[in-house]
Amino acid sequence: MSLDFSVKDTMHSTLVKFVQAFLPDARKPFYLKTAHQPELDIHGIASKGSVYNITTNPKVIEDGMNAAMELITYLVSDGYRIKTPLFTIKMRVPGEYDGSETSLKDGCHPQVRMRATGAFRGYVRDRVKIEFDGIDDGEGLIAEATDEATGLVDDVATIGNILTIRGYGLKLETAPGHDAKSAVYFKPTEGEPTEVTVVAVNEPRTLKILVPFTLTEGTSYHLLVNTMSSVKNASVTLKRMREIHSEFTVTAVK
Repeated sequence: MSLDFSVKDTMHSTLVKFVQAFLPDARKPFYLKTAHQPELDIHGIASKGSVYNITTNPKVIEDGMNAAMELITYLVSDGYRIKTPLFTIKMRVPGEYDGSETSLKDGCHPQVRMRATGAFRGYVRDRVKIEFDGIDDGEGLIAEATDEATGLVDDVATIGNILTIRGYGLKLETAPGHDAKSAVYFKPTEGEPTEVTVVAVNEPRTLKILVPFTLTEGTSYHLLVNTMSSVKNASVTLKRMREIHSEFTVTAVK
């Protein structure tokens, strides 16, 4: 089934809020962040079909998407470059070589590169109306997490390597004599969270942590930051603990 990006009878309205700029090269104090929409898995996507007048049975959509994802996994791993209406995906092998090698450089491994298609980018550009909804007044923000071993963002956490977390209100701080502990945790859907024991950088907009060796490979985790620092002034210690949850998950890999 192909997608018709030329259809003009569907407009999308997306709420955005101002959030504090968190990247080191930010030139202005705020970014825009989409608001109020939860993360969806394949089952969640399939269940939304009727909202957009897609009459195919949700079970058929879910089964088809799962089968397609599995097939794409195998094809990309066999060297195929896949082009869909929404994205292109291919395998890339990093590193520089002399031309006489018979194995990859130490530490190098195949990587996956995915990019939205021009048609999809154009659809979003032309068919999405942005509605401004003021400044976010939340308890802080985990905006993104970069796995330094792979360079992937909001995707994986390589066990035993560095994960860089960016956002605002992140600085770990505990009031003297307070029983609660300020820390970063990896929280699975089920089970107890795993505490991070090594924090290499502890700043209001940046945390660099060592991914715990005790994480379970293949398990997806939300990031959780507990701290008593103030969102507005990191040098101020609050009398209560703040909790910041990531909207995305990262999967533990080796």
